[in-house]
Amino acid sequence: MKLLHRIGYYLGGFSIGLIVLAFFLNGKKASCSYSPEARTLKNIGTKTLVFSSKSKAFMTSENIDTLELNYILYKGDVVFSKSEPRKEPCGIYHIEGTLNKKDAALTIENCEKTATLKSIEFLD
Repeated sequence: MKLLHRIGYYLGGFSIGLIVLAFFLNGKKASCSYSPEARTLKNIGTKTLVFSSKSKAFMTSENIDTLELNYILYKGDVVFSKSEPRKEPCGIYHIEGTLNKKDAALTIENCEKTATLKSIEFLD
């Protein structure tokens, strides 16, 4: 069999395989969050977010919207050196991001079914 025929069979089979994969994986909510930071943010994002009274008061006084907080919880940076992920019964995470064009830090208590926003503070 000539080399040209081999390449043709290979490309034909490869393209059929891609079409089959596209058909089976179409519409799936597959993600590739392998880093510890991405897994932590995804875990917190899947839970019901509860606001503490301290965080509610800060949000009201600084005119912060929950949409901005959700963006930090989606794209923020988890600072593991300031976090306590193995604290029982709920881990505490320190997440940094930008709120109202200022650097901010969120303290999240990540429990089994809920994530509680304990505090928000602006960084210097």
